[in-house]
Amino acid sequence: MAPDAMFRHPPPEPGADFNVVMIGAGNIMFGSDEGPWNHSFRFEHKLGPRLKVTALIDPSIARAEKVLEGKRQSFVESAYKNTKVYKTIEDYHADLKKQGIEDPNAIVVGCPPAYRGGTTKGQDLEIQMLKLFPKTAYFIEKPVGTGTVEAAKEVTQKLIKNGNIVSVGYMLRYLQCVQKMKQIIHDNNLTVMATNARYSCAYEAISKPAWWNKAIDMGPVIEQGTHFCDLSRYFGGDVDMNSVVARSVEWYEEPGKLSKIPIDESKIDEDLRIPRLTSAIWKYENGAVGSFQHAVALQGTAYSCELEVWADGYHMRLVDPYNSPSLFVRRPGDDHEERHSYTDDDPFFSEVSSFIDCIEGGPDPHILSSFEDATKSYELTWAIRMASEASRKHKA
Repeated sequence: MAPDAMFRHPPPEPGADFNVVMIGAGNIMFGSDEGPWNHSFRFEHKLGPRLKVTALIDPSIARAEKVLEGKRQSFVESAYKNTKVYKTIEDYHADLKKQGIEDPNAIVVGCPPAYRGGTTKGQDLEIQMLKLFPKTAYFIEKPVGTGTVEAAKEVTQKLIKNGNIVSVGYMLRYLQCVQKMKQIIHDNNLTVMATNARYSCAYEAISKPAWWNKAIDMGPVIEQGTHFCDLSRYFGGDVDMNSVVARSVEWYEEPGKLSKIPIDESKIDEDLRIPRLTSAIWKYENGAVGSFQHAVALQGTAYSCELEVWADGYHMRLVDPYNSPSLFVRRPGDDHEERHSYTDDDPFFSEVSSFIDCIEGGPDPHILSSFEDATKSYELTWAIRMASEASRKHKA
């Protein structure tokens, strides 16, 4: 079971410094008003005064210095007091060797996926980290990249061969509701029959032009639906990729006309505009069936997300996992659903806590998302996109 809220976690034990390098000075690493992500905050609470951020790497020196200025004016000042800013990981490594300082305990990768998960220069961050810091543990944000699935698999094999501790940020696996579902399946010796995932985003609030451009953010299934494709696989297992079929509602079709798009879509090439709805179905390798639907349909700010899992006698529904997770379970012998909810659950903290426990031999050293597993989720999202594009009705 993943650990729960930070305030229930015992205060950090005193001990030796834990040196962390952070790559990326943006929202994933330091937080934003758009959501609960903020890796630095979780590392601060897990490690307390032991945390020493030795380097912050970002091509924008000004942005990096600005976030550090804010940290140095807060109660976590000691973690960032001596943090140096570098444009590249190569610059940091050269400075480290020049000063004769030992390698960091962990590298946290929060830069955009376009810079990682690949094998070509500029997209090969993990390969560079293996060359420069072969014995360091890596925490890497999802998805694993934006390049080819084959390249991501190649990176996977290099990481496995080198034997690094690697955790990928599919934090929904760490939700207590999700772990409760796993427990029910294990305790009752169930075989999953089907999964059904639905992800409806509030498109009116998505004002980042890149999100609306398939050439940059790769489309909503790969960029956004990845969490629910990953959760589906967490319960259903490996997917028979040849079985994936999908349909889409495209921007030029009558049902795909949206009234509150917050950007000027006319500036995006017609071929690169995103689908409004993608619906997919597949077979898992054990014979179970999976289905997934992503909709660019809601307005306002709140998303609507659900995952259903069926097994003999059981129906489990995970509702609103991002904001207020609840689990509804129907069991044999009772036609009424039982409800489970956990207050103050923080899966972002749980994944960071487990990562550090894995490095240090702590009480809960369970990484629930490896790079290999995350690459399989990446492969599924690409299979869905390719299948939906192959079956679409072209613009007249």
